[in-house]
Amino acid sequence: MEDIDGTISAALKGEKISTARLISLVERGDKQAPYILEKIYPHTGKAYYIGITGAPGAGKSTMVDKLVKGFCKNNYSVGIIAVDPSSPFSGGALLGDRIRVNIKRKEYDYFFRSMSAGKIMGGLSRTTREAARILDASGRQIIIIETVGVGQSELDIAKAADTVVVMMTPDSGDTIQIMKAGLIEIADIFVVNKCDRRGAESIAHGLSAMLDRIEKTLEWRAPIFMTAASLNQGIDAFYAGLWDHYNYLQTENKLENRRRGQLEEELKRRVEIEFAQLLWREIDNDNHLDEILQNVWNNRIDPQNAARKIVETWLYKNSRE
Repeated sequence: MEDIDGTISAALKGEKISTARLISLVERGDKQAPYILEKIYPHTGKAYYIGITGAPGAGKSTMVDKLVKGFCKNNYSVGIIAVDPSSPFSGGALLGDRIRVNIKRKEYDYFFRSMSAGKIMGGLSRTTREAARILDASGRQIIIIETVGVGQSELDIAKAADTVVVMMTPDSGDTIQIMKAGLIEIADIFVVNKCDRRGAESIAHGLSAMLDRIEKTLEWRAPIFMTAASLNQGIDAFYAGLWDHYNYLQTENKLENRRRGQLEEELKRRVEIEFAQLLWREIDNDNHLDEILQNVWNNRIDPQNAARKIVETWLYKNSRE
């Protein structure tokens, strides 16, 4: 482990090449990944996590570019994870950092990583949180996670960020879609981007009306910012709004409570994953599965009850050992 220990040590000091290597090892499920995560975890928890989501074409990448410049100008070290659609051929991310980031000043301290969403329907990569923690441990004070913006990504990002930003545009459709997707409950900040286009005010009014109806149930009413990221309009107000929410989270242990809830959800999910892997390792070596599959094929048992029978058989077998 001497080589990996040196890499971990260098990454903890902020060295970018070592940080990138650790993320790559974790992302591809290398055998050293558990050791890496064990060693970096005690150094995490200091960064401010911002999740930015919204439909494709909402201008998320341009907005991230503007935010990174703002944070860097104020002497913050920034880590960016952009979760991209995956290639159907290689499984890798379709977009790259040359496309996503347009920051040319070398003195700015930022680290960009594009990750493939892989087969995860929620829009977040299986290892997004681990990559974010590596950036956190490496000294990045601000972590921005930009989702692919499809499926349940908005709900997933709420489980990984301190502040959730939902971006919309005038051509993104009726605001009722937001309510259907549950975004009105999980968004900490709304941004109506491309506000120079017709219909932007209508989107903002629709959002405000929805928030009016549920305001009594909200501890924090999500502000609505009108921006045109490509034109540098409204960026400063949005930037200040992020810090307003961060300061709000510092009161009455709100940030601690949010993070504890997120960790509880993550722990449950990972226990399910570990249990499923353990179960399938034993099932794959048991011809009993072929018999049950044949019964399902012949309509003798439905898949749900077949699955229950498999688990019950496994539990009975292990209880007797």
